[in-house]
Amino acid sequence: MTKPDVKKPSYVIVSPDDLYILFEELSSNGYKIIGPAIRDGAISYEYLKSPQDLPVGYIDRQEAGHYSLNATDKKLFFNYRAAANTWKRYLYPPRQKLWEAMKKNKGFKIDNNRGKASRLAFLGVLPCDLSAINILDKILIEGPYTDSLYRNIRKKNLIIASNCTSSGSNCFCVSMNTGPRALSSFDLAFTEIIIDKKHMYVFESGSEPGSKLLNEIPHRKAAKVEIDCAESAIKNTASGMVKKLDMKNIQNLLDRCFDHPNWQKIASRCLTCGNCTMICPTCFCSTVEDITDLPGDTARRWRSWDSCFTREYSYIAGGSVRHTARARYRQWFTHKLANWHSQFGTSGCVGCGRCVTWCPVGIDITEEARLFRESGIMLHGSISKEDK
Repeated sequence: MTKPDVKKPSYVIVSPDDLYILFEELSSNGYKIIGPAIRDGAISYEYLKSPQDLPVGYIDRQEAGHYSLNATDKKLFFNYRAAANTWKRYLYPPRQKLWEAMKKNKGFKIDNNRGKASRLAFLGVLPCDLSAINILDKILIEGPYTDSLYRNIRKKNLIIASNCTSSGSNCFCVSMNTGPRALSSFDLAFTEIIIDKKHMYVFESGSEPGSKLLNEIPHRKAAKVEIDCAESAIKNTASGMVKKLDMKNIQNLLDRCFDHPNWQKIASRCLTCGNCTMICPTCFCSTVEDITDLPGDTARRWRSWDSCFTREYSYIAGGSVRHTARARYRQWFTHKLANWHSQFGTSGCVGCGRCVTWCPVGIDITEEARLFRESGIMLHGSISKEDK
């Protein structure tokens, strides 16, 4: 895993043609490269063989409950917003074998699935997703209970971050302090720009492995005008971000909104499909399934993604604790924005906007938070001035 580099960055220029050398270097060092690619009419993170697999000349348009992919005149390689899946898919797979027990003579042989993990190079990691990876690290590695499977995969990663030079309609990373610039925890970071019709990447290194990799790629020192162009693109992205989420005293606010009538209004629209949790880069709820073969010689335990939107997720003796859509949406919303702070010391939201895009009915987490803050309608008391 990458440690933050606090040194003043040194910027260099890499040409698009030299991305082929980047791919060759990563492959020769045993890395499997994962990055943005077009699949099923959307940009998602897939295994890549060359820069030709990148979504060159395409941009995604995202609105509440809507996604489209469009061709553009600009032949940019990384001109996309939050992808249709997340890096969580590779770090914390949707279905994963925890262990396998096989009958052997008079005993059992146990395979705990702690084999050698592949070396993965994540290319084009957006700052919001980089923050999400850091959050998963904090919970699954640095917390009191380490997830050894996650740690085994994560320690073999190399991260190449992509600073955002445009924002989508559902992005609100500025509100969450997670973008549009990657500040740390990367091996390499770049900003893709065009100056006088010249296409280039402004690169900086953030770790020793990143510096070694960059030294193997043709580059030159960045000129001031090129650095300024990259800085300006990032600043314009931040200032032009339309969607906002006011996090001031959010936990106190939502604690006192437990019986707010707006929960039922949301529930009347919510399909409890769980899309928002499946697409979220930080949700890690799971369920466990034990399977045996017919002879009884082999038993396996599997872990699969689960969602707090399913009725069965809160099942205990006597039934489900959260048996209504109102209760399940409230659990997700308040946990993600408020109670994660108490539990993990961080918000569970990074402002990527995926939950807004991929909600079939277009429920907007930022809009609902705004309504809670502005309505002032509560069963117990009213919103204080400091919460407004």
